[in-house]
Amino acid sequence: MTVNEWLDQWLAMKAEELEPTTIYNYHITLDRVRWKLGGIRLQELTEDHVIDWMRWALQRGRVRGAKAGMGLGVTSVDMSLARLKDALNRAVARRLVTVNVANEVHIPLKARKVERKTRSAVKPWNAAEVADFVTAMKGDRLYAPLLLSLMGLRPAEVCGIRWSDIDLEAATLNVANTRTMMGNRTVVEKDAKSMAGERMLPLPALVHEALKAFRATQARERLAVGEGYESSGYVLVDELGVALNGRQLRVRAYKIMDESGLRRVRLYDARASCLTFLANSGVPDHLLAMWAGHTNVKTTKQWYVKPDVADLLPAAKAWGGLAGACDRS
Repeated sequence: MTVNEWLDQWLAMKAEELEPTTIYNYHITLDRVRWKLGGIRLQELTEDHVIDWMRWALQRGRVRGAKAGMGLGVTSVDMSLARLKDALNRAVARRLVTVNVANEVHIPLKARKVERKTRSAVKPWNAAEVADFVTAMKGDRLYAPLLLSLMGLRPAEVCGIRWSDIDLEAATLNVANTRTMMGNRTVVEKDAKSMAGERMLPLPALVHEALKAFRATQARERLAVGEGYESSGYVLVDELGVALNGRQLRVRAYKIMDESGLRRVRLYDARASCLTFLANSGVPDHLLAMWAGHTNVKTTKQWYVKPDVADLLPAAKAWGGLAGACDRS
């Protein structure tokens, strides 16, 4: 049995317990491994094979597109290595091999440090930039769905919201359905990402009014189109009622950013902008996690609360009090 044949079997087993989008990502992640290691017999795979693959991936691992021949990012290689380790652990459990030869293979610290120095990570918008985007998108047909993105919802959650999930009288939103892009082509609809992801949120006044206006807009469009209108029930639809996907929403947002001279950020990063602002505004940890749809606030704070220098100004002012106390002593 070759490594490729075992990976095919392992992925088939995993497909029974994971979401289709997760399995798709597993396939993409392991394709990077198959390129070099797939033809080797599983029982003949060695730690040196895996180390050689890792070094190749970091230096020349891109095999397609304009960047072919360049190295893959540390995170991408790390993910591929983690999936390979998972697959080999299962092979050990099934007694196909006696040891997981990838278990002690790790990306060198030097490679991680080099990437940290050279990588230009895009920072989420600060509060002023969010306000500029809100001003720029006023009057846009998708103003209400874009505001939902600024509320900290995941793009897939925004795409999956149905009018039946919104109570305009009570001003609440039930996050229970998602529509996720798989490979920028296929839309997969499923329930919330997790139990915590299924949550009820109160609608801020600005979002509430925008949704009421968008509901009225869609009613006029339905009347104008007549029988050709597609009553999908989703909030994020075009003028004919056809549901839009995450890529289409992203393109619309980028267009507004570019035309307004705003710094380009992903809509997913607007989630970090929202959660950082809420944390800085004193929202308690347990409520912050509930708003984000996380089981544990540690996840929220580790990955989504990203204060910048301006957010640290209160700490600088507080330190002034310490300096004054030192002077008096």
